[in-house]
Amino acid sequence: MARKESITVGDILDTAFAMAREEGFDNVTARKVAAKAGCSTQPIFRVYRNMDELWKAVYEKAVLFFQDYYDLFPRTGSKPFSNLGMAYIAFAREEKHLFRLLFLSEPAGKKSLYEVLNGEKGNVLAEINRAAAMGCGDPQGMFMRMWLFIHGAACMSLTGDYDLSDAETKQLLEQEYVNG
Repeated sequence: MARKESITVGDILDTAFAMAREEGFDNVTARKVAAKAGCSTQPIFRVYRNMDELWKAVYEKAVLFFQDYYDLFPRTGSKPFSNLGMAYIAFAREEKHLFRLLFLSEPAGKKSLYEVLNGEKGNVLAEINRAAAMGCGDPQGMFMRMWLFIHGAACMSLTGDYDLSDAETKQLLEQEYVNG
C-alpha cells in the first residue's frame, strides 16, 4: 500500500510564501522550506522541477497578496492618487520583505513595478482617469510627479526614515495633487 502524502503543493507554497514574508525572499531555500514544512526536500522537488519554479510561484502569490491588500485598503482620500499612495506606503511599512520583493528587486520573470501596481483591475489607470475627469490637464504627468513622492516615502519607511503620520501623509499627497 502506498504511503499517503502529507505535504501538499499548497503546504509547500504557503510555507515558502510565509518565509518570504517573514524572513525575506533570499531566505527561501529548499532546505529551509523543508525544515519549516516538516519534511525532506523530496516533496518540494516532486512538485517543483527546481527552486526557480517555487520562487516564481512565491512571487506570483506575493503579487496577488499585494492586490488583495490594495483592494481592501480603506479609501479615505478625496484626491486622485492619494488612496493609491497611502496603500503603497502602508504596504512598505507593514510588509517590508514583500515590498522589497515586488518593488525593489529583480527576480526572474518579474513583472514591472507598474504592472504590479496597476494590477488586473487597472488601479493606476483608474486614478489617471479620475484625475482627468476632475479636470487635471496632464493626468499622466501628475501621476509621475505624485509617484516620485509616493515611492520615495515608501522606500524611506523601509529604513525607518519616514516618520510622518498617516494623516500628515494623506495631507501631503492631497496638497501635492492640488499644487502639482
